Amino acid sequence: MKTPDSPDNEAQRLLDLVAHNILDTKADERFDRIARLAQRTFNVPIALVSIVDKDRQWFKSRCGLDAEQTSRDISFCGHAILGDAVFVVENALEDERFSDNPLVTGPPNIRFYAGCPLSSSQGHKLGTLCIIDDKPRSFDSESRELLASFAEMVECELKELCHV
Repeated sequence: MKTPDSPDNEAQRLLDLVAHNILDTKADERFDRIARLAQRTFNVPIALVSIVDKDRQWFKSRCGLDAEQTSRDISFCGHAILGDAVFVVENALEDERFSDNPLVTGPPNIRFYAGCPLSSSQGHKLGTLCIIDDKPRSFDSESRELLASFAEMVECELKELCHV
């Protein structure tokens, strides 16, 4: 398993995250609606709005998953926030970064992951909108564009909610 690296701008990213005052807030239908739409559109068991904190990923919205958070060091989203594009793992069992990850070898038995980074207005990656399946699958460019569009909706809601 490969622990995700921290972005080069991690200190500034964390300050921006704190300024958004989103961590550990109550569930919000605005985010839940988008996660449900992503879950149904892609026909996956799990869709999350994940916020990546210093040591954890916390779920602002979760469809199909009971956990409220997981450790950042085993997170797929920690890898996804390192880039600008949709991050895809088509078969986690065949990916050396994830094949022995406890989220792969045990519940929720992740095989497929696609996550689009959520950027703040300052350009920091605060988390992801991600979809997860317990079966391997491919993810074409049209699907990537669609997930990115859903992520843009989450970003708009973050800006509206947080006034940042």
